[in-house]
Amino acid sequence: MRPAAVPEPLRSTAFRGSHAVAAGLLTWRQLDGPTWRRLLHDVYVHERLPVTHHVRAEAACLLLPEAVVTGRSAAVIWDVPLAGADDEVEVTVPPTRGPHRLPGLRVRRAGIPPEHRWRHAGLPVTTPVFTTVALAGSLPGDEAVVAVDRMIASGIVDLAPVRALAATRLGRGSVRARAVCALADGLAASPQETRLRLLLHRSDLPRPVAQFRVTVGVRFIARVDFAWPELKVAVEYDGLWHADPQQFARDRRRLNALRAAGWTVVFVTAADLHRPAELLVAVRAALGT
Repeated sequence: MRPAAVPEPLRSTAFRGSHAVAAGLLTWRQLDGPTWRRLLHDVYVHERLPVTHHVRAEAACLLLPEAVVTGRSAAVIWDVPLAGADDEVEVTVPPTRGPHRLPGLRVRRAGIPPEHRWRHAGLPVTTPVFTTVALAGSLPGDEAVVAVDRMIASGIVDLAPVRALAATRLGRGSVRARAVCALADGLAASPQETRLRLLLHRSDLPRPVAQFRVTVGVRFIARVDFAWPELKVAVEYDGLWHADPQQFARDRRRLNALRAAGWTVVFVTAADLHRPAELLVAVRAALGT
């Protein structure tokens, strides 16, 4: 009897083709048809299943049973979107395993201490704290600080244990990991806010207070991205979501309340971050320095 064209257990997950055939769920001819998409050697998904980074990580672990999802891919498994659907999936296999060169995968060979391995969303993955420190030591430039801030802001890990683990790390990337974790604060609501904070900190301006609560007496006015409270100057990153009509109206009411309280607000866009010198001039003018 010919197996069903689309067995229910295979509709929403990646699977090994050879296992499906051995179990009598599919035939090899069916797997060669348009209903199934091959992600890796002997690993398939249903054609209608969106191929996310998570699904591709699942496929990698099916093909390499000893693998642990690491790096930016581990962040995705912990629901922090640091990698897109088309980005390479990073996994780590034991150092005793031979080298693997597979399309769409970055296969590292290293030992991962047992206490830093976990299982989440059905996959073997490094713990949030280990993942964060690894990102700090491997990603380039400010992107490492952005990644650490996003991991912390997600709520899955706190800054203190991240810095503590970075302090004990040895070997390649350890010095960089400590420096990056020292720069991170986990307060930014977006990657651009982290980039803006780093720009302000590297300038000759006084260091601002991040995520400052503006109050008048006991009345809360607003929380601003960066503030110089004694000068009543704030810097706010203005993302695309502010273009929403309802959000725009709320922003205007918020701005009016800040102005009524005597505050000056400098708004920063993504384009402004590409003109850092001009941006710093505008902030300096607002500060009167």
